[in-house]
Amino acid sequence: MAFFSFIVDLPGKFRLKGKIGNFSFDKELVRPTINLQIGKNKFVNDLKIVQGLDLQGGTHLVFEAQMKDLSETDRKEALEAARQNIERRVNFFGLSEPTIQSARVGDSYRIIVELAGIKDIGRAVDLIGKTAQLEFWEQNPDEKAASKSGEFFLKTDLTGKDLKKSTVQFDQNTGQPVVGLEFSDEGAKKFAAITTKNVNKMVAIYLDGEPISAPKVEEPITTGKAIIRGSFPLEEAKKLSIQLNAGALPVPIKIIEQKNVGATLGEESVRASIRAGLVGLLIVMLFMWSYYGKLGILADVALIIYGLLTLALYKLIPVTLTLPGIAGFLLSIGMAVDANILVFERMKEERRMGKPLPVAMELGFGRAWDSIRDANITTLIIAFILFNPFNWSFLNVSGMVRGFALTLVIGTFLALFTGIVVTRTLIRVFYKG
Repeated sequence: MAFFSFIVDLPGKFRLKGKIGNFSFDKELVRPTINLQIGKNKFVNDLKIVQGLDLQGGTHLVFEAQMKDLSETDRKEALEAARQNIERRVNFFGLSEPTIQSARVGDSYRIIVELAGIKDIGRAVDLIGKTAQLEFWEQNPDEKAASKSGEFFLKTDLTGKDLKKSTVQFDQNTGQPVVGLEFSDEGAKKFAAITTKNVNKMVAIYLDGEPISAPKVEEPITTGKAIIRGSFPLEEAKKLSIQLNAGALPVPIKIIEQKNVGATLGEESVRASIRAGLVGLLIVMLFMWSYYGKLGILADVALIIYGLLTLALYKLIPVTLTLPGIAGFLLSIGMAVDANILVFERMKEERRMGKPLPVAMELGFGRAWDSIRDANITTLIIAFILFNPFNWSFLNVSGMVRGFALTLVIGTFLALFTGIVVTRTLIRVFYKG
């Protein structure tokens, strides 16, 4: 595992040059990339560290949603639909790890977008600022022409303006989540004509030119209310409903603030920060070696493995690294060392009571576990509150703070693994007292 992490952690290109006796070598090595195809899903990762807005600079955009034509009850749902639609567009545009959040300032409904490392700002603004376009398409009745031209669906005159709203409901017979559609009077007439003509055929729903659903028509629907059934979980039903509302409750948005954000940490500052971190880590390792001797050296090896695993996970997930994120990583290093100190002190106590080394070691790890567990559970609870995964309005929604919480969570779990599993294994194999 440590060797695999070392390979992932390597820089993009580096030259290996040296001489051992009469053997000399000079070779340029290139870090591998991940390019997997699993079914229809493709996974590509060049294993680079993704830097946040404060490390590489970028663009800060603030959009205001125009809510004057919507009722108070629909505004919150419309704002969330607009936010998710912007997020989908940004991801489609290929922008790196954006931060997209909604906010209300008085009577102003806003969407804040932070894009790290963006060069083509104008195109990004044009793409994000469009009003969502929802369209309904029917199957092409001419199968031969469809196979030749590739036009399997044809556009109808039913659009998002004909859809009142979409809601998540539950099937009375199965209890499964379904997505309900409610059309306007004019939309109901159009939808009735489309479903009557396309029984046992699919009617595709497109948002901004991209298909989001293609349900099969089971019977003509003339009431203006329809249900999309499927074997999807509740979260998928909510997502589809929000996407439909992005077109059913079209919210025009206008940009009210745009600014280029320079990197808070310049290249020289980043080097200085890394240098300071390495010096601090070296001091900790020297302390462990001088105070605990061979045990400290084994703890230092576990700490190096911890660093390799952490950096590899940052690249594989990937984690957008910001200045607060680096702070979370450094804090978790201290927690990893703290676990070893607790274990070693317990081992000393057991040895003073005359226990043989193997017994003292096992008792040391076992009896220190309660303190280590409680401390780390407390840290994870705090990190959960800071990360706010459910977007509770009364808690933090800042991307920077969430970056700190994410690196702290990863570091806490890895510190537990290296502090308990890796250190114990190294002691069992290499430490003889």
